[in-house]
Amino acid sequence: MATRSETGEFLVAPDPGRAGLTRAVRGVDQTGAVQDIAVVEERPLTIYLNSREIVTAMTIGDYPEYLALGFLRNQGMLSDGDEVTGIDYDEELEVVVVRTAVVTDHEAKLARKTRTSGCAVGTVFGDMMAGLEGLTLPPATLRTSDLYALSQKINRTPSLYLEAGAIHGTVLCEGPRPLVYMEDVGRHNAVDKVAGWMFATGASAADKTLYTTGRLTSEMVIKTALMGIPILASRSGFTAWGVEIARQVGLTLVGRLRGQRFVCLAGEERLVRDADLASVADEPGKARRKGAA
Repeated sequence: MATRSETGEFLVAPDPGRAGLTRAVRGVDQTGAVQDIAVVEERPLTIYLNSREIVTAMTIGDYPEYLALGFLRNQGMLSDGDEVTGIDYDEELEVVVVRTAVVTDHEAKLARKTRTSGCAVGTVFGDMMAGLEGLTLPPATLRTSDLYALSQKINRTPSLYLEAGAIHGTVLCEGPRPLVYMEDVGRHNAVDKVAGWMFATGASAADKTLYTTGRLTSEMVIKTALMGIPILASRSGFTAWGVEIARQVGLTLVGRLRGQRFVCLAGEERLVRDADLASVADEPGKARRKGAA
């Protein structure tokens, strides 16, 4: 587990003890012994843009305002020039309404859709691809010492994943410091929460790294690029299209980050190999993050 000083670095950190995120379910193990385990709750959240219902997402229910903002931002339905005048969340109705000063021209893009807790995201994929045209990501440097430090800190931080599993995490990082750590049942929800936090706070993307526990797919690459973040890293693997798009837009893509090991398949020119591998704790090839007992 992380120490207080480690978790204190975060601006937003997981709160695995927060009421409503998990509940105890009784079952039996392989020997027939009865045991109670914590399982993740999921609930629907319907997002409105002004008077238009946009999507219903399955989510764990924390940070609904950031999820709504980030989803709309990542779908191109909110831009940097749009003035958000209010965000109204009704916990009982499970609805969040994002209001803008001027009605946008994006509100009719989506008919009502339900995003599953897996990977069906109901996105306007063509519009997202179009957003990459002419995109130039900022120059940045990724020190391998920072990369290893981030991996160790994130994987030791108390989280809903370690408490109950069945969850994805996304972390906005600056150098060796993890800043904002969001979790959700869908990896895209977790990314959208980070995007919402950045939109709401006006945080710069140019000097940031995005760490995800999920696969480095085409849409994960596109979302990261559209957020203006030049570096994307994960413990998981890649898809070929994700790699291809990363190379096209100049995104640094690092995957299979475990212990001393990682693979960079795009944007290697940003890497500064300053780490002393002898000081980096390795882990077995089959090692993976484990849930709490």
